[in-house]
Order: sequence, then structure tokens, then C-alpha cells
Amino acid sequence: MGSAALPAFRNDSPSAFLPREDAGNLTGRTVFWQPAWQLALWTMAYVCLVSVSVVGNVTVIWIVLAHKRMRTVTNYFVVNLALSDACMATFNTVFNFIYASHNIWYFGRVFCHFQNFFPITAMFVSIYSMMAIAADRYMAIIHPFQPRLSARSTKFIIAAIWLVAFSLAVPQCFYSKIEVDSGATKCLVVWPDDEGEAKHLGYHLSLIVLIYLLPLMVMFVTYSIIGLTLWRRTVPGNQSFGSNRQHIKAKKKVVKTMVLVVLTFAICWLPFHLYFILSKFKKDIYEQRFIQQVYLAIFWLAMSSTMYNPIIYCCLNRRFRSGFRVAFYCCPWATTTEEDKLELSQQPSLSRRVHRSQTKEIFFTMSDMSQPFKDISKAQQEQADFDPICHDSTNHEG
Repeated sequence: MGSAALPAFRNDSPSAFLPREDAGNLTGRTVFWQPAWQLALWTMAYVCLVSVSVVGNVTVIWIVLAHKRMRTVTNYFVVNLALSDACMATFNTVFNFIYASHNIWYFGRVFCHFQNFFPITAMFVSIYSMMAIAADRYMAIIHPFQPRLSARSTKFIIAAIWLVAFSLAVPQCFYSKIEVDSGATKCLVVWPDDEGEAKHLGYHLSLIVLIYLLPLMVMFVTYSIIGLTLWRRTVPGNQSFGSNRQHIKAKKKVVKTMVLVVLTFAICWLPFHLYFILSKFKKDIYEQRFIQQVYLAIFWLAMSSTMYNPIIYCCLNRRFRSGFRVAFYCCPWATTTEEDKLELSQQPSLSRRVHRSQTKEIFFTMSDMSQPFKDISKAQQEQADFDPICHDSTNHEG
């Protein structure tokens, strides 16, 4: 029995959407043949997806790494998320679309192993980077007195995420193989017969739990607690210096960002996992007339999750929006101002320096309580580089 890179990217047979025993009987045009105009439309849709994802995520990486003010603990996780999403769009979306639309593997044995190995790795890294961001925001907002992650600890967590992701994807790489049937080359994941269908199913169900259900549940609980805390009462250690209207507006922006991130993740990947589960219990799903179109649509939706985060950052975060304007200053639709450059510069603007001096004057009046308030101020300042809660940021790593 064969399967491909991820549960819903499966090519269980020499024909991508038919059982192995039926595929050999097909000649010429099958019910899954696509006219040129239809294939062109799908190609345009996937080209747009990959272009937006790669450009958006590479820009996010540049905004953070090229500007010292943006190098915060949270933004390091954002960079890790952007890197995995860009790699997913480049290495997984492109080649799996070609494979799914032509039902022939053109890219050789080595890349067959890679394309079955890397998608699981990238998915795990993306989702657990989101979980790390959720945990970091939880500590910053709910427990501001607790010590924050250092740059070294952040890098260690990122390395651990990649290491676990590599380990989880090893079976897919190990069991990958090239098969030729009726002159057509296929890239398959062929599990040993003695392992049985049960172990194969167990592995993929474990993947669904680890890369969908568990992260979704953790992020839902975490962001629910954060949202309720922000909406119902003042954040611990956070004193409001603006008007009440501005404070409520900031709360709504944070909640909106959190809800969008979680809902986007859940909606994009839900059909993907349902498709896999259905295919395991309905063996003739690959014989359905429009299954190839359904598969390509589900695959597009799942892969589109790689392009939404940069859009969310740009729409809901002031500094990332300024970063995108600076990055695309040569484009006629991007108007770059001096304020945009100041948002990304190491030194904050005059108004924010005045605000910070006023904050410190209040916080540091009592010398015996200065250290706890320094910890609070550090958490709030770093948070401002990613979240629209606070109005200044001076805590940087690297």
C-alpha cells in the first residue's frame, strides 16, 4: 500500500486518485483527465498562492532580522513560522500540485524522499511556532512578573521544534520509494506489509493529533484566557496612560488578531484532515467523478494557510505595516513616510521617548520596588513590537 507526503497529499496508487488494482486498467483519457483551460486555472490559483506566500513570508523575515528594534523573542518565533511557511509553499505546494495534476513524478528518487519528509517537518514547525507565540503572549499578559524567555532560550526552543519535527517525519522518508507502472513514474510511501493497515493508520492519526488537534486546543484555550483577561479587566502590571477609548480599541485589536490566527489555522486544515479520514474508511473515494477537483481545492486551501499570516500582520500591526511599506517603497501603491522608517528604527520617536520617560518616572519612584516594575516594563515594551497593546518597545534580543 502506498501513500504520499501527508495524509491528504496521498497518491495511493499509480493513478493518484484510484486504487492500485484499478489503476492499471486505465488507458488514454480517464474520468480524471483535465482540459487545458481547467489546468490553466488551477495553475494560476497555485501560482498566486505560492507568490503571495513566499513574498509575504520573506518580507516578514526581512522586517524582523534587518531592524534591531524588531528582534524580540516573540518576533523570533514569527521568523521561524515565516521560514517554515515559505519553505512549505516553495517545496511542497509546487511539486505536489504538479504531481497531483499530472499523476506522474518527474523529480527523481532523492527528491521523492525529500518531498515525503519535508512537508510534515514544515507543518510541525509552523504550528508549534504558533503555539510558542501563544505561550509567550500568555506569559507576557497574564503573568508579567514572571521571568521572560532569553534570546538563548528562544533559540533552544526553536532548535528543539525543528529536531522533533525531523524525528516525526522520518518514517515518511524511510519508506519512500519510486515505482513505475505502465511507463508512469510514481513517488509513493510504501509501508511494509507486516506493519499492516492498523499501524499505518495509527501513524497518520497521530500526525493529525500532533499537528492539528493538540495545537488547536492549546491555542484556543490560551487565547481565550488572554482575550477574557484583556476584555474584562486591566492586564496585570499594565497601567493605561491613554484614553479609555484607545485602551478598548487596543483590546479589540489584540482579540481580533488572536481569533483570526486560530480560525485561519483551523479552517484551512480541517478539510485536509477530514479528506484523509474519509479516504481511510471509504476506499472507493478515488473513483468518484470529481475527486481530483475536490482534492486540488482541499490542497489549495490547506496550502493557503502559508500566505495569510503576513497579511494579518500587515493589516493589524502598525510596525509590520510600516515594514511592508518600506520593503515595497518602489511600488506605486506603497507610500513610505518618515514615520514608517522611524517605526522600524532603533530609536523611538520623540513622542514615544516622552511617553516612556513619563512611564519610568511613575514606575521607578520607589527604589525598593524598581526591579519588579522593570520586569513588567520589559514585558510590555517587547509586546508592543508585535501586539497593539502597549505604545513603546525598547526590549530587543540579538
